[in-house]
Amino acid sequence: MASPGAGAAHRPGVAARIEAATPEGRDRGVDALRALAILGVVAGHWLVTAWERGPGGTVHITSPLVYLGALSPLSWVFQTLAVFFLVGGYAAARSLRSAGEGRGGGAAWARARLGRLLRPVGAPALVWTGIAVGMALHGMPGGTIRALLLPAVAPLWFLAVFAALNAATPLLLARPGTVAACAVVVVLCVDLLRFSQTGPEWLGWVNVAAGWLVPYTLGVRWANGALASRRTAAGLLAAGAAGAVLLVARFGYPVSMVGVTGAKVSNLSPPTLAAVCFGVAQVGAALLARGPLARLMRRPRLWAMVATANLGAMTIFLWHQTALLVTVMAALRFGDVPGLLGAPADPVWPLYRLAWFPVLALILCAAIAAATAVARLTRGHFNDMVSSSA
Repeated sequence: MASPGAGAAHRPGVAARIEAATPEGRDRGVDALRALAILGVVAGHWLVTAWERGPGGTVHITSPLVYLGALSPLSWVFQTLAVFFLVGGYAAARSLRSAGEGRGGGAAWARARLGRLLRPVGAPALVWTGIAVGMALHGMPGGTIRALLLPAVAPLWFLAVFAALNAATPLLLARPGTVAACAVVVVLCVDLLRFSQTGPEWLGWVNVAAGWLVPYTLGVRWANGALASRRTAAGLLAAGAAGAVLLVARFGYPVSMVGVTGAKVSNLSPPTLAAVCFGVAQVGAALLARGPLARLMRRPRLWAMVATANLGAMTIFLWHQTALLVTVMAALRFGDVPGLLGAPADPVWPLYRLAWFPVLALILCAAIAAATAVARLTRGHFNDMVSSSA
């Protein structure tokens, strides 16, 4: 009789099972780009979100870039939202085409797509509400509650824009290149009006849609078979990078590609022309990287990590700042904690925050596991209800 250990030795590992379950035509390069984009967003948020104490035991939000402005160029590495929108547009266009017009058309596809995007919001929303109520019951000032919760809730703006663009995908399929060019013109005109102080302040928020429409529609165009040549990709990278550098160096746009607490102008809230140019450069870089990444993804262990990250990409995005919030709340009773609480003015502060990354990652993994278990349980109860009613 074979021993249990011998049988276990012949069972394939997780990486091998994921490899075997992956369809032959799966575009692993695109999946790798999505995983890198979400990794950049998570790492960037964890590095630039900080809190410091104020008078009377209050807490307010800040950023290491307020004190360590020389680190602003690093935001060009971690601000990867354009890649996420690029891949989102590409995936949505391909999904819509594969769905076919005979099965309800674009409206049915959009409803199903939005359901998939918005379904994960429920669990973190309940957690955020519970945290807010708990802090209020403990007598925490409203300003402190807002400062602590705002970074955790802020990803919802991204989801709202991303969902709206997904819903508009059927309208973007015909002429995505024209839409992208028009969106760039809109961002330019809005910036001219904003910075010349001839337009109302709210006008800048038009760029929230127009700015992210650019990489998204470039993704749709990519799915249409365009942007395939390395020359085109290199041109987008060079033109976008040159535009971003020129706008920062000669026209006074902020160096940071992320928001900086207290700054009068942000490249991200709302997006500026500099952010759009930077996004175009990222699109070019992503197109160039797709092939090498696809070859790299032939390694089963690497592919297993990327595939797992892609399966939970939206869950990771929604919960990653909550992991930081929970860690900071646990540290509140201990006074200033290097890398968590206190003015991030020390040049070694980023190293302190990096030292907390394993803790944040562990809490994030626990949150994802719990959210996944709840989602499976909910689906199971729903299926049981459907079966019993039938």
